[in-house]
Amino acid sequence: MARTEPAEISENAPIPVFARKLPTQKRSRDRFEHILRVSEEILREVGSDEFKMSDVVDRSGVAFGSLYQYFPDKTAIFGTLACRYNEMGHACVRDGLAPVAAEGDLHPALCGIVDGYFECFQNEPVMRDLWQATQADRNLQRLDDADVSILAGFLKDCLIRLDRSRDPDELRTGSRLIMVLIAAAVRHAITLPPGEAQRSLAMFKRLLPSRVSDI
Repeated sequence: MARTEPAEISENAPIPVFARKLPTQKRSRDRFEHILRVSEEILREVGSDEFKMSDVVDRSGVAFGSLYQYFPDKTAIFGTLACRYNEMGHACVRDGLAPVAAEGDLHPALCGIVDGYFECFQNEPVMRDLWQATQADRNLQRLDDADVSILAGFLKDCLIRLDRSRDPDELRTGSRLIMVLIAAAVRHAITLPPGEAQRSLAMFKRLLPSRVSDI
């Protein structure tokens, strides 16, 4: 979740695939997962800027040839990891919106999504490094755009349930903007001291819509 682009991606668009090859046999799957676990450890320790493929080889014990069979560069590793963490965000938004049955449920649900995202970033610090990598790489930005569109689709469907008289295209645009703003607010908050982060999020949540007509 993050940047907006002039050309909006459909929420039904396929997620970009970054791994060169997806394993099918158990031995290959185990090696694939081992590479990702080691990569995540290195990313957590040194960040995306200092991440090196040679470090993955040294720590994992996987030969360069085997590594490049799956991941041609660090963008492929970051993209694969980001897809997995994005699934956590999808679950947060989808589950947070599921109980919304009336307009009075909308604002509490959006506030819950903000809190859930913030908790994810706190519990999984590597998400911050992946987000920073996403902003610096044009190929990864496609993944970010696709993620925003999926999340906006969840919110749009919820808003349509609440008010079927509204133009779906208008609600799609509004939903995308709301999800971008939620992502920006959370990513700003995780850079702040705890007390200031909570004050920032509390102020932001007061700005979220309470009714479909606010969008």
